Amino acid sequence: MSIQWFPGHMHLTRKAIAERIKDIDVVIELLDARLPASSANPLLAELTGNRPSLKVLNKQDLADPGRTPAWLDWYNAREGTRAIGLDASDRAPARRLVEACRQLAPNRRGMSRPMRVLIVGVPNVGKSTLINTLSAKREARTGDEAGITKQEQRIVLEDDFYLWDTPGMLWPRIVVPQSGERLAASGAVGRNAYDDEEVALALLGYLKQHYGAPLDARYRLGLAPTEIAALHDDELLERIARKRGAVMSGGRLNLQKAAEIVLVDFRAGAIGRLTLETPEEYAAWEQEAARREQERAARKAEQRKRDDRRARLRDGGEG
Repeated sequence: MSIQWFPGHMHLTRKAIAERIKDIDVVIELLDARLPASSANPLLAELTGNRPSLKVLNKQDLADPGRTPAWLDWYNAREGTRAIGLDASDRAPARRLVEACRQLAPNRRGMSRPMRVLIVGVPNVGKSTLINTLSAKREARTGDEAGITKQEQRIVLEDDFYLWDTPGMLWPRIVVPQSGERLAASGAVGRNAYDDEEVALALLGYLKQHYGAPLDARYRLGLAPTEIAALHDDELLERIARKRGAVMSGGRLNLQKAAEIVLVDFRAGAIGRLTLETPEEYAAWEQEAARREQERAARKAEQRKRDDRRARLRDGGEG
């Protein structure tokens, strides 16, 4: 399943970031702790250059606590990068962000050299909610819908610490299919860019292998984790439909409704604390995606050669 979503306002955001970055000292990238690599925007490396980076694994309270430390270690091992976890229970997120940014750019202090920080993230990663908390008032609109924030805004966290917020942005082409599926499941992708049932099936396909017990507890399937893992994805969705009463006239299952139930439950954390990837899994997906991209490029190059040869033949050149 290939999921792509890069609407017009994201083109404008990309241009705005490219312009703003000239005056920025540190870039905060807000990530979804349930999909820490899939929610990381590869376009940022191109836009922000070698600026120090703070990776914030947001919604940590919804993620698997056994997997989050591995992701923090994974990001902290990168040069010029720090990573911290954040969740709704954190009473002083501003202090944690300020301290982490100060460590990344220790020379930026005082009114003559104020700290200038840009915060970025994919849609629906919780950035607007965080901004409202940081500014102690409702500066940004929030909601469970991708693409709500449309304009850049500035927040003063301290007298010499300025934070610029930007609209949520994806990237023009998602080459790792699993990332597209996870972004859609999290609500980072516009509803018109994916099929609920396909995304729910992909989500269940992963959860049944790693989180069978939470699935059984949420949907009262009456099955052991090994039995859930053995189910076909379609069969699992059908069982959930029956348990949740997603049945139409004549006893037909409403799989669309069942898929919506699963996605809403995942986004709300109702299934449990889940993380949809490990560093090792993502590395394997990325490697496979790179292999497919190489094959795709080779096919395009071969097609160009054939097209050029046909053109020469048409023009009477040598074959």
